[in-house]
Amino acid sequence: MKKWKWIPLLALAACGDNGGVDDAKFKADVVTNMHDSIATDLADLVTAAQDLQAAAPTPAGRGWDATMDAAAIAAMKAAWVRTRTAYEHVEGATAPIFPDEDVTMDARYDDFLAMLGPTGDADAFDGTGVTGMHAIERILYSNQIEQKVTDFESVLPGYHPAAFPATEAQAMEFKTGICQKLIDDANKLHDEWQPAAIDIGAAYQGLVGLMNEQAEKVNLAATGEEESRYAQTTLFDLRNNLDGTTKIYKLFQPWIQAKGADDPDGNIENGFGHLNALHAADTGDALPPVPDTWSSDMPTAADLATPFGVLWEGVHQAVDPAADGSVVFEMNEVATVLGFPEFVEE
Repeated sequence: MKKWKWIPLLALAACGDNGGVDDAKFKADVVTNMHDSIATDLADLVTAAQDLQAAAPTPAGRGWDATMDAAAIAAMKAAWVRTRTAYEHVEGATAPIFPDEDVTMDARYDDFLAMLGPTGDADAFDGTGVTGMHAIERILYSNQIEQKVTDFESVLPGYHPAAFPATEAQAMEFKTGICQKLIDDANKLHDEWQPAAIDIGAAYQGLVGLMNEQAEKVNLAATGEEESRYAQTTLFDLRNNLDGTTKIYKLFQPWIQAKGADDPDGNIENGFGHLNALHAADTGDALPPVPDTWSSDMPTAADLATPFGVLWEGVHQAVDPAADGSVVFEMNEVATVLGFPEFVEE
């Protein structure tokens, strides 16, 4: 769930004094191509959510058992990973346009508790209260949650421990409640994603904001607050965010190049390549282990030399909004060229 500030899109000139560039034609092309590209990922999101639900076991007379239901749990986890892949590809462009769906599908446990108040959500399976991909993740991976995650969450007002469905009724509720809620929300976003609804200025801001958020996602690893904290797949999320942003950014490139913004465009491409190399340095899906002595405010030279420190420093340099040449700085430069407002972090 995004936590930055959205600024309304400035009006785009259709033609006018644009050096012969037909902005209206480029804008229409971006809308069409963005719709088609993201619609494919949203269809994948719906299918993955349906597959997750179909794999959910409802054993007679009992809840889930890690051994007896191992195959079903593995199938649900595989489908859950596919939901993450699809959504992380599109969230930069879709979240600012459809913020309600972003909350119900992608908010984290602590975000929901802040909204629900001190009673929290005592029924994790019914599809109300805490919902979405991370709520399902919290259930699927409840028997392998890291201690630092439990330490962070257990002091939150409204906290309830994560667990598998303990009874047949809860197992059925998981299938027909929280899984169905994800399917309904995914279908709603898929159906809403129509060309007439696409505000490309807001979508572009979302792409910039998502790149800026890479730094936050790495920061939160030290405190157990990271995004996909139960499955330990936050690095996987970062890669998919970058893949999705790169794909959608390329739809703007003919327009950017027609405007003569070759320098920021080249810097953005280089920045994407640098981030991709950073993400590829660790082959797993989890962020590298955080040193016990880590401080994001004043990291030591020794800690910065660890795999986590190298990733942390590289990501921060690559997306620093104030640093000339960074991805976020240069994407904001392009925003100005295209007549969009710049991304501003809250």
